Amino acid sequence: MAPVLQLISDENPRKGEPLFELARTAATGDMQATAALLKQLAPGMIRSVRVLMGPSHPDVDDVVQQALIGLVQALPAFRGDCSPAHYASRIVARTAVGARLRSKVRSERRDDSVELEELSSLSPSATDAVAAERRRATVRELLQELPEAQAETLAMRVVMGFSLIETAAATEVPVNTVRSRIRLAKQALRKRIDADPVLQELLEVDE
Repeated sequence: MAPVLQLISDENPRKGEPLFELARTAATGDMQATAALLKQLAPGMIRSVRVLMGPSHPDVDDVVQQALIGLVQALPAFRGDCSPAHYASRIVARTAVGARLRSKVRSERRDDSVELEELSSLSPSATDAVAAERRRATVRELLQELPEAQAETLAMRVVMGFSLIETAAATEVPVNTVRSRIRLAKQALRKRIDADPVLQELLEVDE
């Protein structure tokens, strides 16, 4: 009888690497291996959730839990085409995008004059950090306007910084599909992007 699960084929050059072997064992239901795998991957997943949701979003903890559970449930489908960390990041992106689409929480808009006064007192490096977070926040808002597959791909490519090849491997689609999803996403958001030079620069990624 053929094995129900085979995460990594015998020909896979990654076979033998500790994290891949750990993922293989965890996917069989081994609780000790699952705990060890989550211990390795959880810190990066938590950071990614905070980037995609926003560090002050009230659903961050819930999304982290959902992503961790989602990873465990998705392990039997992991074929080893990408690293376990990238596979986990794909689960995070999908979970976070879905959570933001469902969320009714919206940040209260701050008074411009107060905001400008606060910015003037910040050091250049702190100002850059504030600007970077605002750009990420804008992209998070834009993601809510896209179909799930496009939002997931754009999140991994732009927000999480994956390469085209890494995004393709994690989402289990050809590189050309990744390019197409990014292009369609940018077309859908073009009006918003064209009106904002900061977004134009941020979204100048290879398709």
